[in-house]
Amino acid sequence: MNGSASPPPSECDLAVVGGGIVGLAVARELLARNPGASLCLLEGESGLGRHQTSHSSGVIHAGIYYQPGSLKARLCVDGARELYAYCDQRGIPYKQNGKLVVAVEEDEMARLDELERRGRANEVPDLRRLGADEIAAIEPNARGVAALHSPRTGIVDFGAVAEAYADDVRRGGGTVHLGAAVTGARSGAGRLALTHSHGTTATGAAVFCAGLWSDRLAVACGAPKSPRIVPFRGSYLELPAAASSLIRGNVYPVPNPDLPFLGAHLTPTMNGRVLIGPSALLAPARDAYRLSTVRARDLGQTLAWPGTWRMAARNWRAGLLEMRHAASRTAFAAEAIRMVPALAGLEVRPGPAGIRAQTINRDGTLVDDFVVHRTERAIHVRNAPSPAATSSLALARLIADELDARQ
Repeated sequence: MNGSASPPPSECDLAVVGGGIVGLAVARELLARNPGASLCLLEGESGLGRHQTSHSSGVIHAGIYYQPGSLKARLCVDGARELYAYCDQRGIPYKQNGKLVVAVEEDEMARLDELERRGRANEVPDLRRLGADEIAAIEPNARGVAALHSPRTGIVDFGAVAEAYADDVRRGGGTVHLGAAVTGARSGAGRLALTHSHGTTATGAAVFCAGLWSDRLAVACGAPKSPRIVPFRGSYLELPAAASSLIRGNVYPVPNPDLPFLGAHLTPTMNGRVLIGPSALLAPARDAYRLSTVRARDLGQTLAWPGTWRMAARNWRAGLLEMRHAASRTAFAAEAIRMVPALAGLEVRPGPAGIRAQTINRDGTLVDDFVVHRTERAIHVRNAPSPAATSSLALARLIADELDARQ
């Protein structure tokens, strides 16, 4: 659990809202910069990392996909290097099992070329282009006309990383409070008053890392209404245990460049499973890990946001494909079989599901970079999807820099 159900203090110097991997990384960074300061972290759930942190594929990304010059590009490359070093220091197991991005058809080559350009511009370590006859040396069961190989891509249990960050926070003198859902904030008399389920905590400054609920808290503090969180549910399929040896590392398709999703890929996990996915469907709730979970407020806000409809009109073909994948395991698995024909005929079963806190602008564009906003006495992380976990240490530095510049 790595936290306490005890009520937060009535006052503190610094507060962090949100106990996911980013919030915990920010808290440890703030304590390192402000030794002796009182810091409390407020988490609404009964445990830490209950949402995107523990519902991801666990991939440590190398930085191939992101537009050169973007925050994602810079922070992913730096963050991955620092995360591996941190795991070594703390004895957290990981596997640097690599990633193969496979072009199956000739018409995917232009997009593969663009990925290679981005990867080299971002200085992704040891990135290599492979011809069709070189793919099997990396993944014996994969097939394609060309591929990119990133040997520094890896996997880890991000929940274990988050627990280590929480230990660092406590060692640094911070306190972690569970079941303390923040519902609002107001400024006055040189302080920021955070209203939560135990009452109120007055703080000198706060950083909001609220993930799926980040837009609501930002707007409550006076930040712009755009961008808005529109939750996407990503579900995985799982290979039978006997077939896990068919895959050595991560095998990805060439993604659609118009969407911030990477397509149905094959991902080994630290516990020995191999996942196919995820899908990407609009979710009826911000915690719809089960399809039966529907929350009227969440669904109403999604449908009332003009950007939702503009995004859907722009990407209706991709939306229909995702609905087909959700309706048919066979169709979903076929996306992976294109890259690894040896998977044909295997009986896949439903795997885990997660919710991506995707932000969408009013004009319908999907935000594809980290977004940080300021309000009085607060910093708000408005968009931090993948590779936020990979980038967590580097992203925490950027957020702490923003707070330092504000003060």
